[in-house]
Amino acid sequence: MVHTKDLIKASIEAGKDFLRPPVDHEEEPALVRPTPVIVPIRSLGANHRERIAQHLLSLGSHDRYLRFGYTAQDAQIKKYVNDLNFERDEIFGIYNRKLQLIAMAHLAYAKTEGYESCAEFGVSVLPAARGRGYGARLFDRAAMHATNDGVSQMFIHALSENAAMLAIARKAGAIVERDGSESEAYLRLSPPSLDSRVTEMIEEQIAQTDYRLKVQAKQFWSFLADVQEVRRAVLDAQNRVSP
Repeated sequence: MVHTKDLIKASIEAGKDFLRPPVDHEEEPALVRPTPVIVPIRSLGANHRERIAQHLLSLGSHDRYLRFGYTAQDAQIKKYVNDLNFERDEIFGIYNRKLQLIAMAHLAYAKTEGYESCAEFGVSVLPAARGRGYGARLFDRAAMHATNDGVSQMFIHALSENAAMLAIARKAGAIVERDGSESEAYLRLSPPSLDSRVTEMIEEQIAQTDYRLKVQAKQFWSFLADVQEVRRAVLDAQNRVSP
């Protein structure tokens, strides 16, 4: 459950963060700050489809191989994004202050008859945002949503060399079975509870608020940059006409 003191601390830190102007190199690994107490993870709808595509297309060939099980080409990724069913499945994402989708997860519900209570989890994190536990946070968020949605088993199909993904599954208590170059991880979920439902509701509200604040902050800094650009242009013009 999210504690009040954690919410207050996260709110204060978020306020400080929004007042800090964005810089182009803020996501470089050497400058990555410690993971905050609360990582705002929001549910993504169809209006985020373009940013989802940008996120996946920015992955390198090896990352695409680990995420999809094959080295997906741009056309294949675009088809995957276009085929996302936001009504049936759940997509979760983490945005940075520049509204770049730095991590996302896809909780895909089984379509096969008799397996309706199962869901598959897939995740990707941009290289510059790794090492902060985002993959594990997304897994926990997806597991909580699946629990509240009546899913009894969540599984991950991953390449055996995808050690990071399998480590997340094992840490969550999943049973991992390896079959050559591929592995399956199965996690049995507990029935939903009042605590799990309230926690998910609070976390989603925090994430929605965080996103709106980031939109407003980006608009503010963009406006300020435009004002400064106009000011520089005026000063340059004055200097050119000065004797």
